[in-house]
Amino acid sequence: MAPEIVTEGSGWHEQEADRAELQLGYVGTGRDRSAAVGALGKRVAEARPVFDLRGVTVVHRRLAVHDQWRGNRVVGCRATEDVTLRLDDVGALEEVLAAAVASEPATLNGPNWLLKDPDAARRRAQERAVADARDRAEGYAAALGGRLGALLRLSEAGDGGVEPRAYRIAAMARADAAPDVRELGLEPEPVRVTVRCTTNWELLT
Repeated sequence: MAPEIVTEGSGWHEQEADRAELQLGYVGTGRDRSAAVGALGKRVAEARPVFDLRGVTVVHRRLAVHDQWRGNRVVGCRATEDVTLRLDDVGALEEVLAAAVASEPATLNGPNWLLKDPDAARRRAQERAVADARDRAEGYAAALGGRLGALLRLSEAGDGGVEPRAYRIAAMARADAAPDVRELGLEPEPVRVTVRCTTNWELLT
């Protein structure tokens, strides 16, 4: 069997986010499930104008209903709905975020910064990972007094991927006017895409 050199390479590409997500959580409570879901429905209906803002897409909604206990007896019911909003125009973040906070969600997490085209960023990271693996292999080949031959195999490691930056803010109490979120510093952040690969090369002696 011809000798081989096996190396690992890593590469990354980073660019400013051009998409954002917000996670909102609304809560309704009542003496039973029907009352809790009804209260939740009113809260979500009041928040609906946020979902219909320009550039906003609802990408996820999840309902949960469960009993509330005091000691060993049920004293009521709690219903929650989690809503994930996507903003394809990060320039509208302040407007959407102010409206979201004014809708008084029980929880508000975000923004989670994303890329519209992560595949393009991943390809750049892949190029760098392969170049890194080749450079390492060429160094080993020279150290062994040989030279690098053809690439025999390549596999991708599973610990890379897109690494979005996320920030969390607490929901604020409702005011007469929409809250001012300009001082929170929630500007688009860089998103890094990382790739790792394993390569097998022919060693020519």
